[in-house]
Amino acid sequence: MADDTPLLIKRYASRRLYNTETSDYVTLEDIAGFIRDGREVQIIDLKSGDDLTRQYLLQIIAEHESKGESVLPINVLTDLVRSYTSSANSVVPQFLAMSFEMLQNGQSKMMENMGKINPMATMPGFEAMQAQQAAFLKAMTGSMGSWPPAPPGAEASKEGTGEDLDEIKSQLADLQAKLARMNK
Repeated sequence: MADDTPLLIKRYASRRLYNTETSDYVTLEDIAGFIRDGREVQIIDLKSGDDLTRQYLLQIIAEHESKGESVLPINVLTDLVRSYTSSANSVVPQFLAMSFEMLQNGQSKMMENMGKINPMATMPGFEAMQAQQAAFLKAMTGSMGSWPPAPPGAEASKEGTGEDLDEIKSQLADLQAKLARMNK
């Protein structure tokens, strides 16, 4: 069960990370586990009070990427590096946030549909797999949007029409076109 209150981790001068809830030291892998379980974390330097969360999350991603657990293709990493020196850097975070939100929505629809048409959905452990995917998406998107998705009937449904997939494709194409225009 995910807690809405961020887990406060303090970094000591020795660079050791201290979990304030359990009063023990933690590793980067422990922090990654908290995030995978759906928990928000905040890492603060004890002496200066600086928020180091972004730095440590990037370090966790870098370690996973260097171990061969690649999620980010080389061309995406290259474009990210370029975005830091281009005038597009103000649009890149917004573009990434929208892209991950679209991914999250698309995966949510896919999982809903799998439950309706796929006998695997009745298999033991299927719900655990869905929870793990939700935690992954939450970690990757920085908790943008809502997960789990709103229950059926909470908003107008387009199920079965394919309109939702067409809309996502259209939005992605628009974003790609805008990004291409900015790079020219």
